[in-house]
Amino acid sequence: MSTDLAVARAATAATATRKPRVKWRRIGAFAVMAILLFVTIFPFYWVVRTALSSNSELAPASSSITPVGLTLGGFKRALGLQTLEEAQAEGGSGAAVNFTTAFRNSLVYATLVTLGQVTFSTMAAYAFARMRFKGRNLLFAIILAALMVPGIFTTLPNFVLIKDLGGLNTFWGMAAPGFFMAPFAIFFMRQFFLGISKEVEEAAKMDGAGNLRVFWRVILPISAAPVSTLALLTFINAWNDYFWPFLVGKGPETRVLTVALGVFKAQTPGGSPDWSGLMSATVVSVAPMVLLLVLFGKRIVNSVQFSGIK
Repeated sequence: MSTDLAVARAATAATATRKPRVKWRRIGAFAVMAILLFVTIFPFYWVVRTALSSNSELAPASSSITPVGLTLGGFKRALGLQTLEEAQAEGGSGAAVNFTTAFRNSLVYATLVTLGQVTFSTMAAYAFARMRFKGRNLLFAIILAALMVPGIFTTLPNFVLIKDLGGLNTFWGMAAPGFFMAPFAIFFMRQFFLGISKEVEEAAKMDGAGNLRVFWRVILPISAAPVSTLALLTFINAWNDYFWPFLVGKGPETRVLTVALGVFKAQTPGGSPDWSGLMSATVVSVAPMVLLLVLFGKRIVNSVQFSGIK
């Protein structure tokens, strides 16, 4: 007994005196993560740094890490709170962004696309998940194949169709191609519906409910998380869309914020663009999306994982 106790004490003493091993793999992993985080965040920091700088002092101190001539003039120009003389005195180009109208147009466009796409894609996904009809698998395979088709290939046919229908410079013409459904949205919601127990639906049908009533009264309430996630992703994608709204909604009455920023950059009478004003408008336009991601980011991750998308 005493021998075992002595051995145990010796082992404990050896362990206590042994130097802790350096976990190089963990250190390397944290170093890689830090580098990736820096590469990801630094462009956003540079945008904010430029937005807070004086445009007339940017060129001489272009390599400065901190804001040059710290000022909120760029934000005032982006929001239309500066006169032409004040803007030019701070190095602005004299151009202006009709921010309120462009923000409203982006909100209308993104809302239309989100409402239509989420509604019809969710209904289609439920049909593929639960209903049995001839050619269902083939039709779903065609929809999945559409995920591999670059959007630029369908831009010209959609533009010709919208033009022939008289939809140029209208919100319905801008929203029409993405209004009814999207392959990813159908696939995303179908994966969730396949995980719902059929017993809930069968109980509702035994009470006399049809497929449409089961969908609206039973399935949608328990699918609030993935539906809201899909709506958020669709809204962000539509908000950031540029090329299609640029083709269809060039007029000032339908010009969305992304297109308005491009026009603001191009409206430079002479010299370099008003980078401070442009970056300030970019920060303001991105702020709502960042806020949405901060508030609902965890829900997006959980819903994507639950839907089986890796």
